[in-house]
Amino acid sequence: MPAALLALAISAFGIGTTEFVIMGLLPEVAADFGVSIPSAGLLISGYALGVVVGAPVLTALASRVPRKTVLVALMGLFIAGNVLSALAPSYGLLMTGRVVAALSHGAFFGVGSVVAASLVAPAKQASAIALMFTGLTVANVLGVPAGTALGQAFGWRSTFWVVSALGVAGAVGILALVPHQEPAPGAGLRGELAVFRRPQVWLALIMTALGFAGVFASFTYIAPMMTEVAGFSSGAVTWLLVLFGGGLFAGNLLGGRAADRKLMPSLYVILAALAVVLVAFVFTAHAKVPAAITIALFGAAGFATVPPLQARVMAKAEGAPALASAANIAAFNLGNAGGAWLGGQAIGAGLGYTAPNWIGAALAAAGLAVALVSGLLDRRTPASFEAGERVLAR
Repeated sequence: MPAALLALAISAFGIGTTEFVIMGLLPEVAADFGVSIPSAGLLISGYALGVVVGAPVLTALASRVPRKTVLVALMGLFIAGNVLSALAPSYGLLMTGRVVAALSHGAFFGVGSVVAASLVAPAKQASAIALMFTGLTVANVLGVPAGTALGQAFGWRSTFWVVSALGVAGAVGILALVPHQEPAPGAGLRGELAVFRRPQVWLALIMTALGFAGVFASFTYIAPMMTEVAGFSSGAVTWLLVLFGGGLFAGNLLGGRAADRKLMPSLYVILAALAVVLVAFVFTAHAKVPAAITIALFGAAGFATVPPLQARVMAKAEGAPALASAANIAAFNLGNAGGAWLGGQAIGAGLGYTAPNWIGAALAAAGLAVALVSGLLDRRTPASFEAGERVLAR
C-alpha cells in the first residue's frame, strides 16, 4: 500500500482519539468547570453535531479546491479546535473547541476516502479505505485508553495537547506523502449536489445510518450491560472495551478485503451477521465468558460494515464522490445518535439492559433490507452495477 495511506491513517487516529477520549475524562472536566456529568456529556453531543454539519458544508465549499490542500486545511482546523480545547478557560470555550475540531471530521474522512481509493488499483480500493479507517479503529483500541490514562494522571488538558501534536504529525505526513490531485473534471458544488438525484446514493446513505444505528443502540450501553447483567466489575469494563476494539480492528480490515471481492454480497453477509450477533448478545450477556466472546464478535461485525458502506456510496456517486462520501460520514454519526437514543428509550421503558440488543438487531436487519432493495435495482441496470462494483471515481 502507498505510504500516503499511512499519513491518512495517522490523521484518522488523531481524529478518532479526540472524538471518543472525552468519554473517559468527563469526571475531570465536570469537576474542573463545576458542571454536572450530564452537562459535561453534552461535549459528546456537540462534537457529533459538528460532524453532521461540517461534513457536507465544508466538503461542498471545497469542491473546487485540490484534495491535498483540502486535507491539510482540515487538519489545520482540527489542530485549532484541539488547541482551543486545551486552553479553554470555560466550559463554553471547551464546547466551542470541540465543535471546531468536529467540523473537520466528516469532511476529512469523506475527502480522505476518495483520495485513498485513488491511490490504488480499482480492485484494492475498499481495502485502501479500510486502511485509512484503521487509524480510527486503533484510536479506539489504544488512543482512547491511553488518552484517558494521560488525562487522569496529568490533567485532561494534557490529552488535548497530545492530540493536537498528532494532528500536526498527520498534516506534515499529508504534505510530504499525499500526491497533488486536482478536483475531478466537472467538480464543483453543482456537480457534487447532482449525485443526490440518484436514488442509489440515498439508499447507500440509509444503509449506513441504519447499520450504525444498530451498532450504537447496543454499544452505548455496553458498560451497564456488562456490570449489571454479566456480572463484571466496573474495572473490567476497560479490558472489555479493548476486546471490542480488537474486534473493530479485525473487522475493518476483513470488511475491506471482502468488499474488494464482492461489494454488495459482502454487505448482505456483514449486516446479517451483525443482526445475528446482536440477537445472540441478548442471551450471552448473562454470563461472563460468552459475553466477552460476543463483544469481540460484535466489534468485528460492526466495523466490518464501514469499508463496504463507504465504498458503496462512493461508487454510486461516481463522477463527484467527495460530497456524497462526506454525507456518508454524517450518516454514520446520525446513526450513532439515533441508535443510542432508541437504546436508551428501551431501557427507560423498563425492558432491561439487554433490550438495546434487540433494537440494534432490528436496525441492522432494516439496513439489510435496504441493501437488498439496492441490490435488486443494480440487477436492473447491469452496466451501472459493474461500474459501481469495480470503479470508484478518482
